[in-house]
Amino acid sequence: MWQIRKPKDQAAPEEAVERTEEDRKLMTTGDAGAFAHNELHTDLKVELHQRLLGLINLSALDTMSREQIEDEVGDIVLEELDKQRHALNHAERRKLVDDVLDELLGLGPLEPLLKDTTITDILVNGHDSVFVERYGVLEPSPVRFKDERHLVRIIQKIVSAVGRRVDESAPMVDARLADGSRVNAVVPPLALDGALLSIRKFAKVPISMARLIEIGSVPSQVAEVLKAIVAARLNVLISGGTGSGKTTMLNAMSAFIDNRERIVTIEDSAELQLQQTHVARLETRPANIEGKGEIIQRDLVKNSLRMRPDRIIVGEVRAGEAFDMLQAMNTGHDGSMTTVHANTPRDALSRVEQMIGMSGIDVPARSARAQIASAMHVVVQVGRLSDGRRKLLSLSELSGMEGDVITMQEIFRFRQTGVGADGMVQGRFEASGIRPRFLEQVMAHGVTLAPDLFRPDRNFEA
Repeated sequence: MWQIRKPKDQAAPEEAVERTEEDRKLMTTGDAGAFAHNELHTDLKVELHQRLLGLINLSALDTMSREQIEDEVGDIVLEELDKQRHALNHAERRKLVDDVLDELLGLGPLEPLLKDTTITDILVNGHDSVFVERYGVLEPSPVRFKDERHLVRIIQKIVSAVGRRVDESAPMVDARLADGSRVNAVVPPLALDGALLSIRKFAKVPISMARLIEIGSVPSQVAEVLKAIVAARLNVLISGGTGSGKTTMLNAMSAFIDNRERIVTIEDSAELQLQQTHVARLETRPANIEGKGEIIQRDLVKNSLRMRPDRIIVGEVRAGEAFDMLQAMNTGHDGSMTTVHANTPRDALSRVEQMIGMSGIDVPARSARAQIASAMHVVVQVGRLSDGRRKLLSLSELSGMEGDVITMQEIFRFRQTGVGADGMVQGRFEASGIRPRFLEQVMAHGVTLAPDLFRPDRNFEA
């Protein structure tokens, strides 16, 4: 028998809990579905969780499997329910045990949402307002937290697991879950109506290029060109708005990197899911409570150059690290990739130029553009359509400079032709008719592309 219970002299004293006549009536109706979505259920769950913390030996949990914990904790929960005279049916008790285990071992009310594979985003706007995104559409969720303290406790549990903190002195935080899902939290005083929590879920199995082809995000012919771009060690900038699929595209393209190459990844919050065997992952560190010890992306990019990388992948450039990234691309680290927030390929280049100015180094505008034109080879623009689907919208090649302007030519584009009666966007992928300059470099790396891919009359299925 596992020694999960504390000795009686160490256990927390029992507290009487008053129930209204309405509460008792609800507990004896036998409606487990209604019970699971009412305030009484939430109160009972949090109450039992707090009692368990005083009754069980938490250190013993580390040596037990979830099944063993379920058996032990389940018995304790049932005993406590009997002591409190809670008349619940079997389904209600089972639901309570599961939820108490989620509170004890997981993230409480968020656990069912995290397990639901159809949900891609979880948005918490205070303890009593939760929304989820399914298939690109936002919808309200019946999930609730007991109160603000309950929500903040769950947020603290998430951020402390990755060495971060969130409180009045540091009320904003980026973190991640164990599966790589991205987390952002904002607490009062910045959040006026209660703590805000945003979770961008990642698939347990990374979305591959084959899957992007299957769901219509990328035509198979364009995917062949993307594969050739990676094989030819061209430097790639992936551009798009928030939630447009930049990280997904970066993950899918990185799968084409040769398994024998050494890859260094640099991120603010680690979320890339590279499948190669030789990957060195770096993550920034925020300042401690004294305001010291911060490590920013720029520091990591500089350090990565001493780590003998074949390729450097920066999750997203936001500031002065763009200058160091371009330096790396121009000094032998071909095949590097990064993402940037921008609505068009041209805007993406403008943003990178602005970031060079944020490096603190006085670089003339023409010199900065010349460095961008020399370092970057391809801009992949991704976007989110009005129906919620994410697509590759444009594939462009940087072809040099004309005067003070970076020249760029579009190779493929997605052309929207309308919206169907069901609200789904209609359109097609098409070639611009321009034969890219990088074909020569692609062929030099032993990759052959069909010459008719780039004919102006070529259309691909959306």
